[in-house]
Amino acid sequence: MIVVFGSLNADLIFAMQDLPEPGQTLLARSLRIEPGGKGANQALAAARDGA
Repeated sequence: MIVVFGSLNADLIFAMQDLPEPGQTLLARSLRIEPGGKGANQALAAARDGA
C-alpha cells in the first residue's frame, strides 16, 4: 500500500476561442472541472504504475 500526502484540488479548465489581449474580456466556450493537485497526480501515477 502507498500513502500519498499532498493536495487535492479542483482544476477549472476553460476552453477559449483565442487568448485574450491585455485588458480584454472574453467568454469561454465551455468549462470542465477535473481533479488535480500534486497529491492526486502522484497517487494516480502510482496506481497506473501498478502500486
